[in-house]
Amino acid sequence: MKKNKVKKVFLATSLSAALIATAGLGTHSWFTSETNAHGEMKNGALEINNGVDIEEPLFEGENFTPSQLEYGNWVSLSNTGDLDAHLKATYTHSIDKASLDAYEVGYMAMKYTITPNQDAYEDSEIALENLFEGTTNERTVNMSLSEGIEVHGEIISQNESDSGEILLGEGSEDSFWELEEGQYIDVMIGVKMDESAGNEYQSATYNAQLNVIGKQTDDGAKYD
Repeated sequence: MKKNKVKKVFLATSLSAALIATAGLGTHSWFTSETNAHGEMKNGALEINNGVDIEEPLFEGENFTPSQLEYGNWVSLSNTGDLDAHLKATYTHSIDKASLDAYEVGYMAMKYTITPNQDAYEDSEIALENLFEGTTNERTVNMSLSEGIEVHGEIISQNESDSGEILLGEGSEDSFWELEEGQYIDVMIGVKMDESAGNEYQSATYNAQLNVIGKQTDDGAKYD
């Protein structure tokens, strides 16, 4: 009886070992390797003057009279974003009585990266005065005062813009108004009242606003 028990024990032990050995034949350990790639992309920002209004007033003149030329203040437009932009600058003016027909509008614009000296601004004002005075037959002026400084000026009679809105330059069609990252355009508006303006213009108030919007330089981009 004891021998049978031993045999059964040996048989069970042998069978268990055989099962374990058989199960082990289907389990292997392999070397493996894995890699991943990650990334993110930040959208660019199109921003003019940090998206805030210009504090400098266009004009501060008083006692405006016929035949007088009034120079406005230089206001600065800056590309503070990280995308190149085409600018559309629209000058809108109105008068509380009489007519805008007696007013002639011109402007000078200076594009630069390094701030020009005072002489550059004075030369630009002289060039605008020459346009108003008609010392040449030209109604526009393009010049380069020094390396890296472009200047564009234009005279626009009111009868060319009966709505009171005047587009400075040709907007997105004019390369001058393309502003790269870190560039500036300073604009100065000049207004002259016709010498034939009558008494109906006495005590009149002239109002003006300059609106500037930018769009991407890519084909098909729109001003929204």
